Amino acid sequence: QVTLVESGGGSAQAGGSLRLSCVTSGAPVSGLCMGWFRQAPGKQREGVAHIVSVGATTYADSVKGRFTISRDSAANTVYLQMNSLKPEDTATYYCAARRCGISAYLGWGQGTQVTVSS
Repeated sequence: QVTLVESGGGSAQAGGSLRLSCVTSGAPVSGLCMGWFRQAPGKQREGVAHIVSVGATTYADSVKGRFTISRDSAANTVYLQMNSLKPEDTATYYCAARRCGISAYLGWGQGTQVTVSS
């Protein structure tokens, strides 16, 4: 069983930065495909950034060039560095883990709120 715990959310001004952390237990993040998702009120959940076991990363167009996903194998943690924040980035952010090549996710975190004011 994979357990994920997010932290690092909070409030920021537009143009500011936040870093989210996702501490993972039950499997090494280096062997998993990890993703950050977000859901704003009244909207569907959307994928924000993903990192696969070999380290390749992908981003939603809306965050490309502003957000960076990374991982620390020693800490078994995945991060989401968010720069140049915009009010439209306001959402609850979730991390999730799956076995690469398998679409079903092994687990989801409880979510962390990010609020960006203009």
